[in-house]
Amino acid sequence: MKAISLHSIVPLRAEAREGSEQETQMLFGELCEITDELKNGAGYGHWYRVRLEEDGQEGWVDAKMITPMTDKEYLAYREELKSAAIVVYPMVYAVSENNGQTIPLTAGTRLTKYTEGRFEVLGVGFRIDAAMVETKPMELTQPNLLQVIRFFLNVPYLWGGKNALGMDCSGFCQIIMSIFGKSLPRNASEQICCGNPVTRLEDAQAGDLVFFDHKDKKISHVGILLDHERVVHCSGRVKVEKIDHKGILSVEFADNTHPDGQYTHHTAAIRRV
Repeated sequence: MKAISLHSIVPLRAEAREGSEQETQMLFGELCEITDELKNGAGYGHWYRVRLEEDGQEGWVDAKMITPMTDKEYLAYREELKSAAIVVYPMVYAVSENNGQTIPLTAGTRLTKYTEGRFEVLGVGFRIDAAMVETKPMELTQPNLLQVIRFFLNVPYLWGGKNALGMDCSGFCQIIMSIFGKSLPRNASEQICCGNPVTRLEDAQAGDLVFFDHKDKKISHVGILLDHERVVHCSGRVKVEKIDHKGILSVEFADNTHPDGQYTHHTAAIRRV
């Protein structure tokens, strides 16, 4: 069975209970497939296990947080997504034409049947500030990238998050790149398989993804290059830091011994998607 999120943010959890670790999130209008169901499991209510259509991530969601769809609704909505507009600002409020209630929508949310500040989902119309929306993907240029990311600076780190109230490193990259029409998997270890390799930092362009690893060579972090010397990434919070061929040089860890800062992440690869 197919389903849709009609809430701003829906957490996907590792287990079917509220206290379980958040794996990722669904945004308003995202589709999923229900793959399992658990009622009153360990006294924790009604839960669905779902697989997200956008990136294939799986997890448990409270059944109240998603809306099952008929095959007809699903096929029609899936077609509408092909020409959907997208929210490009961290947070904007939409107003329901049915009851006047507001719903906060975060960047990356796709708006179907959008026309001049109005969109429609499953027959319900909403009004939204048109200045916060792009009707087609933005061109991935340095000026456009700088324009977009400045509104996300200082968004706090949140494991499994991909919204303006909290993001992890790969969730940040996934949302930012979606604004430019680039579809990425959810996790950094999967994102590194996308696009084409860039062998030298000097050959990189604004918008290239840069990946970092641990001593065991496992990919542990990802950011977006702004140029040959700066990277925007989410580590503690979304921030812009210096980068060279070794890795990220953080001035936050500068001291008498290291007046220019210290390396916090070590570069493993650069990819152009």
